[in-house]
Amino acid sequence: MGKLYAISDLHISHKSNHEALYLLPPHPEDTLIIAGDIGEKLEHLHTTFALTTKLFKQVFWVPGNHELYTLPHAAGVAHEDNALSPTSPASAQVPVPDNLRGEMKYLECVKVANDYGVITPEDEFVTWHSDDTPNAIKALICPMFLLYDYSFRPDDVTRENALAWAQEHNIMATDEALLHPDPYETRDAWCDALLAKTEQRLQSAMSKVDAETKVVLINHWPLREDLVTIPSIPRFSLWCGTKRTEDWHTRFKADVVITGHLHVRRTDWRNGVRFEEVSLGYPRQWESARERGKGVEQMMRQVLPNPYDDGEDVEFAGLGERKTIWRMHG
Repeated sequence: MGKLYAISDLHISHKSNHEALYLLPPHPEDTLIIAGDIGEKLEHLHTTFALTTKLFKQVFWVPGNHELYTLPHAAGVAHEDNALSPTSPASAQVPVPDNLRGEMKYLECVKVANDYGVITPEDEFVTWHSDDTPNAIKALICPMFLLYDYSFRPDDVTRENALAWAQEHNIMATDEALLHPDPYETRDAWCDALLAKTEQRLQSAMSKVDAETKVVLINHWPLREDLVTIPSIPRFSLWCGTKRTEDWHTRFKADVVITGHLHVRRTDWRNGVRFEEVSLGYPRQWESARERGKGVEQMMRQVLPNPYDDGEDVEFAGLGERKTIWRMHG
């Protein structure tokens, strides 16, 4: 039976993460979800997609904030030396426009994904099958790109004062300098447009989903504010999502919601829906896992079949909801 796995925040611009990714063994029957933040340059996407599409039967990708960055003096070529095979679509080392901004940078990332057959938020939702038997698990895979609108903040903090509120604790996301909203006036406005577009697509898709088909929602940023727990930088929440998606897991009949961004691996349940934060993170953030002999293979999260359907005991925390499982080591 094929399995559906997920991971995010590979950040392969860091050498040790790049090297760790290349230790992944083949998964010819399995499918991989990459939930954003592969890296900042188009070459990072080429490198990752060239590898993972050879290792997995199918690959899905949604953008994170790092893919959307426009780096100062960006020039770049299509890939790093020797990172790809000579037969890959990027092998000609054609110069690529890493100086693109906003929506144009996103669409160029989508084009790179399409070159490798990777499914993106711009493609039709795909029904995944665990195998070819009549009893196979079926799931509608819904990659989304939603961004954020600074609404993960206390009620007494206005949008106008939100950045100042974060700066009171010396917090300011790199996004403010490198993630441009062009052609939209603000990131909030871009988020509004993305929400409207995605909501319409989901409504249409859910009207056709039968009772036998599970639904997997994928977004880089968390869908719910109550799942953002980053004690060292709590006011970073501004750049972590939008309150307008708080009920999407129930509105759109999700069985599992896949997100990243926080670099805090955890499993949660809300209204019976499983939420998986699947970040790998920066090298120092999974160093203890590496010291225990774990690599990207072990840090990938199994989405389906449900790893909790095997009778594993999971504690409950009132109102019938299971307690958060903190997965520091995978």
